[in-house]
Amino acid sequence: MLIQVENLKKSYKTGEVITNVLNRVEMNLDEGEIGVILGPSGSGKSTLLNMIGGIDRCDSGKIVVNKIEVTKLNEDELTDYRRNYIGFIFQFYNLIQNLTVLENVEVVSNISKTPLKTDEILKAVGMFDKRYRFPRELSGGEQQRVSIARAVVKNPKLLLCDEPTGALDFSTSREILKLLQKVNEDFKTTILMITHNTAISHMAHRIYKVRNGKITDKILNDRIVPAERIEW
Repeated sequence: MLIQVENLKKSYKTGEVITNVLNRVEMNLDEGEIGVILGPSGSGKSTLLNMIGGIDRCDSGKIVVNKIEVTKLNEDELTDYRRNYIGFIFQFYNLIQNLTVLENVEVVSNISKTPLKTDEILKAVGMFDKRYRFPRELSGGEQQRVSIARAVVKNPKLLLCDEPTGALDFSTSREILKLLQKVNEDFKTTILMITHNTAISHMAHRIYKVRNGKITDKILNDRIVPAERIEW
C-alpha cells in the first residue's frame, strides 16, 4: 500500500463549540492507482487530503505514505516530505503570474531531487508550443494543464488533486481528466482526487464516499471508465 490511513480524527474548537471534521477515518490506496474521495461540501474530504499531503495535522490516528509515518513528522520533515514525495493540483491553478509556462514548471523542477524532463512533461500535457506564454495569455483549461505539469515534473510518488475540474466547463473538465488518466498510465503516478462529482469516480480504481466526517462506503472499482467516456 502506498497510502495507509488508520483511525484518523480531527476537530476544530470555536469558543465552546467543538466541530468534528473527521471521525475514525480509515482508507488505503495501492501504488499506481487512482483514488477518488467523493462527498458534498463540508464533508471533510479537503481536510483528509490536506492531512495526507502534510499541510494539516490530525488530532489522533496514523497516516503512512510510501512507508513514511506522516503523522510523526516535525515541521522541517513535513517540508521535505511535501517537496520530495507529493505533487499538488488545486482548483484555482496558483500559477506565478509574472513567469512563463516554462518558468512556472522549472521553478518546481529545480527544487526536486529526481525531476522529470521539463520539455517531456510540457509535451505530455500539450503545452510545449505555449511554453513562453504567461498565465494571463492562457485559458482556464490551459492554466490547469500547466498546474498539472508543474506537479508532475517533480516526479512525485503521490499526486493530490483538490477539485481539479471545479472551475472548468464540461468539455475542458473531461480533457483535464483524460490528462490525469494519461499521467497515471504513462508515469505510473498514484493519484488521489477529491470531488463532489459522482461521475468522476468511474475513472478511479478505489472510491471513498465521505459524509459528516466519516467514510460511509469503500468501493473497489473493477470497471474503469476511460475519461473521454465520462458524462455528467
